[in-house]
Amino acid sequence: MGEVVLAAKICHVPSMYLSELPGKHHGCREAAINGHKLIAQRARELGADTAVVFDVHWLVNSAYHINCGEHFEGIYTSNELPHFIKDMTYAYDGCPELGALIAEEANAAGVRSMAHNIPSLELEYGTLVPMRYMHMDVPPEQHFKVISIAAWCAWHRLEDSLAFGAAVRRAIEKSDRKVLVLASGSLSHRFSDDRNAEANLNNWTREFDKQVDMRVVELWQQGRFKEFCAMLPDYAEHCYGEGKMHDTAMLLGLLGGPEYTGKVEVVTEPFGSSGTGQLNAIFPL
Repeated sequence: MGEVVLAAKICHVPSMYLSELPGKHHGCREAAINGHKLIAQRARELGADTAVVFDVHWLVNSAYHINCGEHFEGIYTSNELPHFIKDMTYAYDGCPELGALIAEEANAAGVRSMAHNIPSLELEYGTLVPMRYMHMDVPPEQHFKVISIAAWCAWHRLEDSLAFGAAVRRAIEKSDRKVLVLASGSLSHRFSDDRNAEANLNNWTREFDKQVDMRVVELWQQGRFKEFCAMLPDYAEHCYGEGKMHDTAMLLGLLGGPEYTGKVEVVTEPFGSSGTGQLNAIFPL
């Protein structure tokens, strides 16, 4: 019987890759990178063999989609921010069987979903960035199999994403996999206007967004998810939630929705990045 062994909300900011490179921004995201490494280490200690990523950088306009190819390999350059991510290599095995089971469970729950094992369907950087750091300096026999799920759901309801997340949990428990589940997306997501982009590399765009983000993290640390779920639609709207925060809704659906009372452990403190709010945090099971 399979199980979710660890669940987390994580950042995937492109400046993490920039942080690796020589130059004035070298080391700027060391805390975020270390947070990814810590989450992966804990997951491996719990026996995780597969990573399921709710990727809010993968835009879809209809249905819920699961990229569960057999193997992913290539060289990635971001067409959004090519000056941040350029020629980033990657190679991961997938897990088609679990992907198909997730789609089956979601469809049975009335959430229209499709699993894809298509060699030309590539991964987005909301999956590639965390997988890079969660596999850094790790031998191949300890690599996770990777499944990426679209979480930039442009015309979807948050309640459907909650139901989808619950279906993911059921599918995992029917499988033979031990799974690390990651909601890969920001807190607030109001990018700084271009003229201020350089100056705001390490800041929030608006003090309002920063203060709401900090309050949200307090609620998470106190296990007050009934209140957070009630505010989530407005939070996503007024603080420009990335992909309307469907990754977070999926994660909460997997954990129990408004009834979840786990007290979140912050492993990378909230920080500003190009105007947006980011963190890494573990949601106890």
